[in-house]
Amino acid sequence: MKRNCFIIFISTALSISCNKAPGTIVTEDFSVLEQTVLNDFTNNVALNSYLNLSVKATVLNTALQNLDANTTDANLSIARQAWKDMRTVWEQSEGFLFGPVEDNDYDPNMDTWPTDYIQMDSLLASGNTLDVSDIQNLTLSLRGFHPIEYIIFGNQGSKTAAQLTARQKLYMRNLSTDIMGTCNDLYLSWSSAPVNFAQHVITAGKGSTKYAKRQEVYMAIVGALSGICEEVGEGKMKEPFDAKDPQLVESPYSGNSTTDFKNNIIGIRNVYMGVNGGKGLKDLVAAKNKSLDNTIQSQIAAAINSFDNITQPYEDAIINQRTQIQQTMNLLGDLKETIENKLIPFIQQYILD
Repeated sequence: MKRNCFIIFISTALSISCNKAPGTIVTEDFSVLEQTVLNDFTNNVALNSYLNLSVKATVLNTALQNLDANTTDANLSIARQAWKDMRTVWEQSEGFLFGPVEDNDYDPNMDTWPTDYIQMDSLLASGNTLDVSDIQNLTLSLRGFHPIEYIIFGNQGSKTAAQLTARQKLYMRNLSTDIMGTCNDLYLSWSSAPVNFAQHVITAGKGSTKYAKRQEVYMAIVGALSGICEEVGEGKMKEPFDAKDPQLVESPYSGNSTTDFKNNIIGIRNVYMGVNGGKGLKDLVAAKNKSLDNTIQSQIAAAINSFDNITQPYEDAIINQRTQIQQTMNLLGDLKETIENKLIPFIQQYILD
């Protein structure tokens, strides 16, 4: 069926409207926009995040080396901040948890939880040499971020530098070295041969051996957004909430759990909105369905802002601020539903190449 179209010139820009739905805005060729969004996601969000994560891992390792060499409360404070800074980058990167981070088990190697401090104390009291190679063969809950968290914050977050033992310092140093190697490998898996996952994303539908169609990589990206909504709202938050059990909280020693959760959803925002001036999924959605774009942006903002209502450490809030936690979980459920029932069908309808 022939469609009637009209052409409007504004300055030097060409805009075409062809009986589009109300609220539709098209300012450039949609196929070109698809590629631009993939390029900007890859370079501005993914590669930038994983490079920053590798840098932060090195900063943490240096801070822990300094704490070992000069065990003062000042250096302990620096190490704690370095741990939190690295967690910020890592948790935001979980907004796009697909590709090598899952395929090569980089995620569980660094961020398995909950931990068992009794098990950690038993390891520290054992004859294990705690070399990096030994750590890499431990059960996953004894590797990564959270054993370091336990050592430098203590069971109630009240550890002092004077309480650090030689074994604890050896363990934290080599845990950090292990993390540093994992983060470097993760970055290289995106940026360099032989995997060069960034190129698989950018060339999706144009020669990528991983993604024969652009739609496939877009489905992976959007699926990751839904996945982290579910992980936070129905896992990280809900499991300790339902059980009223602080031992199930993700980052209980540092009191950083609510910040972790918020950063997960900021990761969704980074993917959807774009960062550093780049285009994001919002540009694709707004080009075809501005109403849906407005809904998604509003729901992301509401979910992120709601975490500020949880003012107590999460291990206390599950007892004392249950209304606020339930509100956040509800908002995450709303966002997940929109992603699954509206954004995914949008990708399936409009990104066909």
